Amino acid sequence: MNIEQLPFWVYLERNPLIWLLVTLAAYVLAQSLYRRARCSAWFNPVATTVCLLVLFLSLTGVPYEDYFAGAQFIHVMLGPAVVCLALPIWQNRRSLRRSLPALLPALLAGSLVSVLSALGLAWLFGLDRSLLLTLVPKSVTAPVAMGIAQDIGGIPELAAVICAVTGIFGAVLALPLMQRLRIRDRRARGLALGVNAHGIGTAAAFQQHSVTGVYSSIGMAINAVLTAVLAGTLLMAWI
Repeated sequence: MNIEQLPFWVYLERNPLIWLLVTLAAYVLAQSLYRRARCSAWFNPVATTVCLLVLFLSLTGVPYEDYFAGAQFIHVMLGPAVVCLALPIWQNRRSLRRSLPALLPALLAGSLVSVLSALGLAWLFGLDRSLLLTLVPKSVTAPVAMGIAQDIGGIPELAAVICAVTGIFGAVLALPLMQRLRIRDRRARGLALGVNAHGIGTAAAFQQHSVTGVYSSIGMAINAVLTAVLAGTLLMAWI
């Protein structure tokens, strides 16, 4: 008997909201693995959840469209989740105000390097214009990246995928790298995660410390604005 003929599977297909529960179950399992691995960055819960879901959908043959129809509530909640980051930022406003003289130049440098590295790599590998423009907003959160990509002539859907991959790799690799470089200042660690790995990096930052998460939130938010401005300015000069 094929899996599609099983009564339980028929129930799943007729009740798409079950995919929301499958996603949550995958995340709970990913969190358990993360704790068992002593919070190793290589077992990042978001990356592990993605791998588990891809494996599950591949084995069951479920189209992504069917899965998304049931799990899209999580997608809808991304906006409110980002807005909620304003609360810890407000609670740490005095610390942020004191750090402002060092914060703004670091953010500008990070955004500039992000955009220029994307343009440089795309040019080095001879990518066509549309792919080059799609890579520019790789380090900002997906909804903003899609908007930037669409406005400058890139491919919004591909930009969202590139952002997700950038965020996962950033969250996985940044913390061990900063540990090796002996960067222990929570503010610097958070800012680096926010600028380079946006929302996924910010989630990892909050798992480290609340101060790390706050500075990651600031980095993510301001980097999105700076990237939008820099992308237009640099592209006008380059292309």
